[in-house]
Amino acid sequence: MNYLERHALYPSQIAEKPHIDLGIVVVIPCHDEPDVVSSVQALRDCVPPSCAVEVIVVVNDSEADAPEIKQQNQLTVKQLSEWIPQNTDAKFKCFALYHADMPKKHAGVGLARKIGMDEAVRRLEMVESPRGVITCFDADSACDRNYLQEIEGHFQTHANTVACSIYFEHPTHGKVYAPEVYTAIVDYELYLRYYVHALRWAGFPHAYQTIGSSMAVRADAYQQQGGMNRRKAGEDFYFLHKFIPHGHFSELKKTRVIPSPRPSYRVPFGTGKAVGDLIETGGAYLAYHPNVFIGLQFFIKKINTLYDIKNESEMIRFTDELPDSIRTFLLKNNFIQKIKEIQKHTANEVTFRQRFFQWFNAFLVLKYVHHARDAYYPSVPVREAATSLLGTLNVEVEAETTAHELLGIFRNLDRV
Repeated sequence: MNYLERHALYPSQIAEKPHIDLGIVVVIPCHDEPDVVSSVQALRDCVPPSCAVEVIVVVNDSEADAPEIKQQNQLTVKQLSEWIPQNTDAKFKCFALYHADMPKKHAGVGLARKIGMDEAVRRLEMVESPRGVITCFDADSACDRNYLQEIEGHFQTHANTVACSIYFEHPTHGKVYAPEVYTAIVDYELYLRYYVHALRWAGFPHAYQTIGSSMAVRADAYQQQGGMNRRKAGEDFYFLHKFIPHGHFSELKKTRVIPSPRPSYRVPFGTGKAVGDLIETGGAYLAYHPNVFIGLQFFIKKINTLYDIKNESEMIRFTDELPDSIRTFLLKNNFIQKIKEIQKHTANEVTFRQRFFQWFNAFLVLKYVHHARDAYYPSVPVREAATSLLGTLNVEVEAETTAHELLGIFRNLDRV
């Protein structure tokens, strides 16, 4: 029994047969979005890749949604139905799938992505293209004109890549939004980049951006890892970390996704809520204290020595020498017992390290970071944290450097 038979929630939803050269399917979840046509138009305006492209917009609402949301969704479907005949051709197709009144328990962005990505799998399977690419986009995002070309080229050039994150930049100035929105998104994007760079500095091998509008995966790998989850928030983080620890994950830096900076409270965390909260409070965004990552680095540097420690008293001595923030966290999470188990199932330091980071993964690292923040090192303004980290990375920064300038520095580092 294949993936679709086991896990797909719906049978085939698109009657039209795909183009024989279909190679990229873009999936867009759309809930109460007034201008999804602009996002689809951004894709249509891209320089065409050599393969055929499909865009699947999953317009969705919950049984608990207000009537005005359902009305907006119905209007969106109407707008798309008018746009599609005028803007598609044999090698660029767009389809709108409307899923109304979905169960309140499951309705959300994760479920919408899953519906679209499962359909993308089916479309690629129909043309016998299991290594075709499914890319995720958002209904309020834009992109550079080379977006589709670079996705195609990236997966061709990196034949072993099964999934990737795509470089992104939020708008940081303009007249579309109020000035305070741009101020807030600068802080939040600076935090996102600071966190990943801090993890990398600490030596954590699986530190990548996990942004829902900026990720892509091969269809066969998507199926092998059980597809998209149905989380209402954080679905992107959980999804990509199915692939990252196993290797063959990469970053596409030659194009750019432009996510919206607008405030939103539809999900309990993420960009929209962070921007909305910052606007309400009027303060600076807080980031994890640099000392959190100093403790993490101290620990990660000593990991290889754990392979040879067989005596429990030596293991206790090992933990006693760690900084308090990481030591107390590890003991709370049955560290000694877990290391014994990892040792038992590994034959050398290389496999020990691989198995170790399957346990001490991005989820556990985030729990450690929160533990260290709550018990030892309260968060600090993101500008302060980012300035400190850049100094540690030997990047000279003036004391009065603004958050916007700091963000520019991190963006340049991320394009290399």
